[in-house]
Amino acid sequence: MKTGLGVGPADAAGGPTRHYPVMLREVLAHLAPKRDGHYVDGTFGAGGYSRAILEAADCRLMAFDRDPTAIAAGAALVQAFDGRLSLVEDRFSRLDIRTEDAGFAPLDGVVLDIGVSSMQLDQAERGFSFRRDGPLDMRMGNAERSAEELVATLDEVHLAHVIWSLGEERQSRAIARAIVKARAEAPITRTAQLAEIVSRVVRSKPGEVHPATRTFQALRIAVNEELSELAQALAAAERVLKPGGRLVVVTFHSLEDRIVKNFLASRVKAPSASRHLPQAEGPAPSFRLVAKGAIEPGPDEVAENPRSRSAKLRAAERTDQPAHEDGDLMGLLPAPSPQRSGRRR
Repeated sequence: MKTGLGVGPADAAGGPTRHYPVMLREVLAHLAPKRDGHYVDGTFGAGGYSRAILEAADCRLMAFDRDPTAIAAGAALVQAFDGRLSLVEDRFSRLDIRTEDAGFAPLDGVVLDIGVSSMQLDQAERGFSFRRDGPLDMRMGNAERSAEELVATLDEVHLAHVIWSLGEERQSRAIARAIVKARAEAPITRTAQLAEIVSRVVRSKPGEVHPATRTFQALRIAVNEELSELAQALAAAERVLKPGGRLVVVTFHSLEDRIVKNFLASRVKAPSASRHLPQAEGPAPSFRLVAKGAIEPGPDEVAENPRSRSAKLRAAERTDQPAHEDGDLMGLLPAPSPQRSGRRR
């Protein structure tokens, strides 16, 4: 999953912006890079975290991005660090496979910064922004279906469910109805076109986010399978982190943070015991929390970079216990789409 430059859902429209690695000081403090360590930046983007990690310690880093433009732009950084940085064009859910195949695992740390990047938002041709008209694309890599395809092919029930479950949009049913009606008249192929359709249904007050923000967020997440990628990446990190290795994750909206929070809760909880009952069976804790609860950016950072305002950081350290089975990962995700005859919640 390409992600990570600190862009929250309220900024789905985007606007030309300077790149800021969000909560960089806190990320480094909790990752604690050390000499000769092996680290993964699962969301390379513009390389802000990667550069800071390599400058903080004489370590080695493997950075992932599913966006080929980000990988190409990182060539100068690879050269600058003289062999200590390697870039991998792949989904970060495969970080365990790729690091093991390269002989790079086990790892001393993994950092993930979840969200669409500033560069992607600023490129109208990528279709992430509705403030600058462009093709309705939203693909972070090259292999996924585009947002245009989803808007054209999903039936009204499933389209409403996507907008509701992934965008947390209360008016999802009305939006889906309007989209289906509009596409019957003409194909929906442009970001401005979709934004206008949504804006006729959803009204916003001055100071609130654009009416189409949550719909665009939902489509982007669906197109790139972002939530399932995140759940799989957390489990992949668990498998390749060595005892004492750190996992640091920065999220930008509630769906992402809920997945990270619930994943860590399931990994730090010991099997229950009672004086009156035998020891409950279950996997031993595979993580211990480094930060209690979520850490949020300070007011100075929010003032300098408003896109950081929704960020939350969670961090944990790997224990010496085996990784848990990942069969429970689906429980971290929103409910699957209902059947046509089903009732939407």
